Amino acid sequence: MKKKRWLFFGLFVSIMLLLSGCDSSSLIVLDPKGPQAKTQSSTIIFSILMMAFVLIVVYILYIIMLTKYRASKTSDDYIPPHIEGNKWLEFTWIAIPVIIVAILSVVTVKTTSAVESVPAGYEDQKPLVIYAASSNWKWHFSYPEEGVETVNYVNIPTNRPIEFRLYSYGPITSFWVPQLGGQKYAMSDMVNTLHLLADTPGSFMGRNSNFSGKGYAQMEFEVQSMSAGDFSKWVDDVKKTAPQLTEDKFNALLKTSYVGRESFSSTHLGFNPPPEMDMSEGHHGSGSSDKDSGSETMDHSDMSNMEDMGSMEHGN
Repeated sequence: MKKKRWLFFGLFVSIMLLLSGCDSSSLIVLDPKGPQAKTQSSTIIFSILMMAFVLIVVYILYIIMLTKYRASKTSDDYIPPHIEGNKWLEFTWIAIPVIIVAILSVVTVKTTSAVESVPAGYEDQKPLVIYAASSNWKWHFSYPEEGVETVNYVNIPTNRPIEFRLYSYGPITSFWVPQLGGQKYAMSDMVNTLHLLADTPGSFMGRNSNFSGKGYAQMEFEVQSMSAGDFSKWVDDVKKTAPQLTEDKFNALLKTSYVGRESFSSTHLGFNPPPEMDMSEGHHGSGSSDKDSGSETMDHSDMSNMEDMGSMEHGN
């Protein structure tokens, strides 16, 4: 009995130490503020519960085996009897892992399909397109339809699908807003698309979740979710008060390692387009590669309109 008590005490202490190391601020993925994040949070919780159930069963069987079939004193000439294997037991402990893997696989595939598309119930709404470009070590957010651009913060309307188009002006980074959805990589030679939606007004922190150099820890940005009316007022205010983004200013931003929050009444898309809009290079803008990467390609007429409108008051 003493061995049992010490075994259970050790298990209890281990669980308490594990839980005490969990910081609530690091569990914001379990505090979702959008449909994609809720789907992922539910999948994470389901996976944790299933794995916890497996561990509990294993620990219980382990304790039973230790106590019931522990070694006892026998004579030196004792020969244990030959015992045939139990086919049903062998089938059971092979079938159970297969079933667990199958269940987790189905859940994962369904979750991936759900978060890679526009959230259910919002398919009829036109998404707000925002180009999110990373550079050492900052984030540039361009609104082609609104004709404004921000650095290190991004405002979005609630209950409207957001289509982030991700790329990089340097090493590979990863765009991640834990309370709104999962991460996706931003690369220099292609554009990846990430669908997010916030159903609650508020402020959510985003960051680069892929190590990309010495400024990785400071590569954070704020996502502010607000009503559609407040979002329109913010866009109008930026257009009236913020300076235009010139090519020289943008190049200076790219060369500067650390900057604060900035706003501009035009975007860099006209003079420095992302990979999918750069039609001069053979590997950029090809229909097959863009389709495979999950991005949408602008046609030549859209390209001409974007380049002709230098002020970028309207992106299309």
